[in-house]
Amino acid sequence: MLNSMFSNDRCPMCEIHELRRWKVGLLLCLSVTLVWCSNVGAKEKGILQEHPKARPNTGDLRIERQPLRLYGSMEKLIRGIRDHRALDLNSEYYHEAKPDQSYQQWQQQARHCLRTGLHYDQGPLDLNAEVLRREETDEIIRELVTFDTAPWFRVKGYFLMPKNAQLPLPGLVVFHAWGGPMLFGKERIVNTGRDHPVLQRHRASYYDGKYLAEELAKSGYAVLTIDNYHFGERSPRGIHGIPDDLDPFTLSEAEYKDMDGKTRGLLYLGMRQLNWAGTTWAGINFGDDSRCVDYLLSRPEVDPKRIGCTGLSGGGWRTDMLVALDSRIKAAVSVGWMTTGDYQQIYNVEGACGTFTMLPGVWDRIDIPDLIAMSAPCASMVIVGTRDRLFPPEAVKEANRQIQKAYEWAGYPERFRAYNPPKVHCYDLQIQQEATQWLDRHLK
Repeated sequence: MLNSMFSNDRCPMCEIHELRRWKVGLLLCLSVTLVWCSNVGAKEKGILQEHPKARPNTGDLRIERQPLRLYGSMEKLIRGIRDHRALDLNSEYYHEAKPDQSYQQWQQQARHCLRTGLHYDQGPLDLNAEVLRREETDEIIRELVTFDTAPWFRVKGYFLMPKNAQLPLPGLVVFHAWGGPMLFGKERIVNTGRDHPVLQRHRASYYDGKYLAEELAKSGYAVLTIDNYHFGERSPRGIHGIPDDLDPFTLSEAEYKDMDGKTRGLLYLGMRQLNWAGTTWAGINFGDDSRCVDYLLSRPEVDPKRIGCTGLSGGGWRTDMLVALDSRIKAAVSVGWMTTGDYQQIYNVEGACGTFTMLPGVWDRIDIPDLIAMSAPCASMVIVGTRDRLFPPEAVKEANRQIQKAYEWAGYPERFRAYNPPKVHCYDLQIQQEATQWLDRHLK
């Protein structure tokens, strides 16, 4: 072989280049052999870690239910995009890829990814809080309050306390649901003295007819609730035929349906407006909700070391987000919003994933269960009924598994509880009792 390489028929420069290529090839062969031998030895000694197990493609997942809403001819390409995601900050994949890293190191990186992805800076804390009205019933004290969550947002809310209670009290931020009458927010879970047939049906369907915030106040908590952005008094006015002075309590059911439909029709515009302003719907929600914690801490009746939160559906999502990022929350109960991104993709994105979930640059790195996974040591309870049509049971089961595994990694396995009763999408009396027991255990 060497003789043929250096025959008299070839020019000297050709021979030099051929010799160089031959040397490079030999060195590469030797390098590969050495790496292979060192890897074998390292594996035998337990030094080299195997590559983490491959993530299943969305097409490999199976659910028993028929999908509710897929994306037609676009579904295949969306799944291809999903399958290409890194998910490098998913708690399970991160721990497998970097076993030498601690839970706290992952938590810090995951929180940074999520917090940065909100793209919302509400400025320095300046609540400028006021009490507008105070009422007492036989069991609770109800105050209508107002405060600033940002220089551009002044919100109203209800602050509730049990009468004749020993102070200071544990505090709760309680969130209303997303689904339901959009022109009402806090009025769904607080008795304001006014009512409407659509509110009555909503309470009956989702809360067993109870005012959730008031039930929690009767149980011994100082409770704060406000309208979600685009809901209740914060819903758009003066556009698409919605009057500036709209009072939904005065509307007939037919009139209400018309106004509610117009308000829902503005959701996509609302998201575009926020994105064009450089922020996200989720950012607005988290900013408001963290300021609710600030408000509770400003009240002398509240113990700053015993703060929790809870909510149903979109309120469950807000619970997930708040515990993920605000370490002042010591206990939480999220009801009716837990899944994994891939399972949700093959089942029901349109019906479950509203404007409040849209976070580009986040869901390619972390997954929904990571919101709770990164909340340790917060005592987090996640409730999703097995008959909840929004989320396939397989997704909920997988999310529970990932969260429990993360809590074990963090060293707090007993501080997570998954509860999956045979129920539909609701926060009924029995679930209220389970939630209260969990909150009592960790906040009282």
